[in-house]
Amino acid sequence: MERIVIEGGFPLKGTITISGAKNSAVALIPAALLANDVCTIKNVPNITDRDALFDIIKWLGCTIEQKDGIIKIDPRNLKNILITEELSIRLRASYYFMGVLLGKYKHVEMYFPGGCNIGSRPIDIHLDGFKTLGAKITKKGHKYILDAKELKGNEINLKFASVGATINIMFAAVYAKGRTIIKNAAKEVEIINIMDFLNNMGAKISGAGTDTIVIDGVEELKGAEITVIPDRIEAGTYILMGALLGDNLKIDGIIPEHNQALLNKLKEMGVDFKISEHSIVINKCENFKPVNVRTEVYPGFPTDLNQPMSILMTQANGTCVMEETIWEKRIGHYPYLQKLGANIELDGNKATIKGKTELKGTDTNATDLRAGAALILAGLIASGTTTINDIDYILRGYENIILKLSNVGAKIKIEQI
Repeated sequence: MERIVIEGGFPLKGTITISGAKNSAVALIPAALLANDVCTIKNVPNITDRDALFDIIKWLGCTIEQKDGIIKIDPRNLKNILITEELSIRLRASYYFMGVLLGKYKHVEMYFPGGCNIGSRPIDIHLDGFKTLGAKITKKGHKYILDAKELKGNEINLKFASVGATINIMFAAVYAKGRTIIKNAAKEVEIINIMDFLNNMGAKISGAGTDTIVIDGVEELKGAEITVIPDRIEAGTYILMGALLGDNLKIDGIIPEHNQALLNKLKEMGVDFKISEHSIVINKCENFKPVNVRTEVYPGFPTDLNQPMSILMTQANGTCVMEETIWEKRIGHYPYLQKLGANIELDGNKATIKGKTELKGTDTNATDLRAGAALILAGLIASGTTTINDIDYILRGYENIILKLSNVGAKIKIEQI
């Protein structure tokens, strides 16, 4: 087993370059199987979720070449066979193979997906969309069997603007006959990245980034190329670190407007940062003003930054409120923050955080990906030594996080236990 060990209190100075977006890459990789020839995806982050998807793709008979963040996927020998539970439970994004294989072959068999334990995560919105396109769904235990004689375009009104369901329905609809219209679609920037990849293959999709996406079915998709957009959640995590410990810390390779909701809150708190076309330079704030944050679907404040943002709130001069509206279990890190010395009162998914409090290093556990990121932030500002166990969650979504932080002055390492 491994754990992360952090000696807190050291300033962060230098440049951190942002990797490709996890939430985009984990959909682009399965999307390559919709094509009938080799696809190239650039700027793919080196994270364990990527490796889990590679294992599924190889299981399905496809080949992968990778070098320096560039991967080539050859789907020409794709076999539409059962995706085992052992493979599917390794990550949430395994569900994208449902839409891909249903779209391409009108049949798919796989087990319920895995992922972080951040609350009830049903896939009923995905399944309802597939049904509207003409699929019959049979559930046997944890296994799903999806069948359709043919898929026909239809109007699909999502009961919640789910990113995963929006993308999955796009995958199924690209080969459906006629026009599919997704209403109340998620508007996240990653969906635009997915649309661009599919259109490069020959799909006919418009409207990604708005609440209405239109897909006109096609008969064939060719090999294509795409570059993964910068990871706005990784960028946001390091921006928050800069607000706490930055000494002209530069976060490079970003699209600043993708983090507008976070930057607006930081400005409200009095944080000093300067934005250029593809980077932000940020300095430690000595006097944080209290704020209230409510997570919302994009372009609102992202649920994935709830937990890292709560660390900043412990250092505000006054009372902050963090309210989570997307996932009911994004609270696993709070007991450890209280153990570190934070003054937090929980009421369901609403946390009242009273600051400013001094955090003191202690032993903690990452309960999910973003909780792990939050505990790293806490450890960086805490006095003494902080240890974080169950670090596989963190490595799922942050490429080279130990190296990136070490290079800008953090005292952080992975230790065998």
